[in-house]
Amino acid sequence: MNIGEASRKSGVSERMIRHYEKIDLIPAPPRRGAGYRDYGPDDLHRLRFIANARDLGFPIEEIRTLLGLWTDTCRSSAEVKRVALARAQELQRKAVALTAMHDALIHLADRCHGDERPDCPIITELAKPQEH
Repeated sequence: MNIGEASRKSGVSERMIRHYEKIDLIPAPPRRGAGYRDYGPDDLHRLRFIANARDLGFPIEEIRTLLGLWTDTCRSSAEVKRVALARAQELQRKAVALTAMHDALIHLADRCHGDERPDCPIITELAKPQEH
């Protein structure tokens, strides 16, 4: 199948498929006589694997690791679990940081009158020099 059909069937955009080929996340498929890429079932399976991993927040290098583990029939599930738990821990760290940012913005918005006056605690806070 061509790249458009592979995109539709895998749920991965054509642009991302080309990108994954460029960074060697997926092997470049053979080309037909007219130069069109020719994807097969294994390519679709790999693209779906990548899409599922991206949906769970894995960055490219961790997906590369997971793909290696996926194809390694001698792997231990402990290796896969370690990668998943490390990602979960990083997502938790980011969730805490996002909650703190959300709370800070709500606090500032609560202090702002939101009327016709020019003074605004949100602007005042954003204009403060960074503390290091």
